[in-house]
Amino acid sequence: MNLVEARNLPRHVGIIMDGNGRWAELRGEPREAGHKAGSAAVRRIVRVCRRLGVEALTLYAFSEQNWARPQNEVDALMGLLREYLMSERCEILENDIRLVAIGDISRLPEGVRDVLDPLRKASATNRQMTLALALSYGAREEIAAAARELAMEAVAGRLDPESIDGELLAARLPSLSVGEPDLIIRTGGEQRLSNFLLYGAAYAELSFTERLWPDFTEDDLFAAIAVYQRRDGAAPPAHDGEGGSGGEPSSTSRADALDVERPWRAREIAAPASHASHDGSRTGV
Repeated sequence: MNLVEARNLPRHVGIIMDGNGRWAELRGEPREAGHKAGSAAVRRIVRVCRRLGVEALTLYAFSEQNWARPQNEVDALMGLLREYLMSERCEILENDIRLVAIGDISRLPEGVRDVLDPLRKASATNRQMTLALALSYGAREEIAAAARELAMEAVAGRLDPESIDGELLAARLPSLSVGEPDLIIRTGGEQRLSNFLLYGAAYAELSFTERLWPDFTEDDLFAAIAVYQRRDGAAPPAHDGEGGSGGEPSSTSRADALDVERPWRAREIAAPASHASHDGSRTGV
């Protein structure tokens, strides 16, 4: 069992949820079965992060490149996304979770947007945790769109080109609306970012695991956080006015208000809340 301290938690965690297809193939099942099993892992990890006190969780649910997959697989993924949003609506709202979406949302089917948009609006003022779903998302595309927006403003005379810097560009990136990621986890054995949060990942701690996403548990999450904490949670250096850099302060979170000397056990955090009534067998994205 892995232990983590209630202090120095990563404020923003990003997860590349890889391995659904291989999970299904290993069991002789269709890929759609792997995505369905992966949806249970989404529900499990969202609950754990909320109880632990992680302030923002970004899940790489569907990349811009995923549209090139077979149509039946895309349709299955969109169906699971819609089902997840419908089935988890009450839990998201009751637990004060703010749902946001990043990516080219206009490409999502109308049936998904009809559920996604009202839930984003209904949860907009929630503050316990932000759950960001990366949908039809690509970091290169996001950066290009932001650069294009700045260029258009400069051409129109509304922006001095000399004022464009990293901070101004970052302000135009929706993925950074919840802050830069402190910890990025990738399941499934691959060791690359695959066009996920590239700009914000500059100082993120990277964690790679062989575990396939449907099998990813709260203990796996705690193992990644424990390593992050042992390495002091690499944070962006504090720059002074002359371009020099200072130390790298540890991340802070609302969990600091707890007994910071107390280690939290994975199973303790993951225990079902008394008000949670959702059946873990239901599917989501």
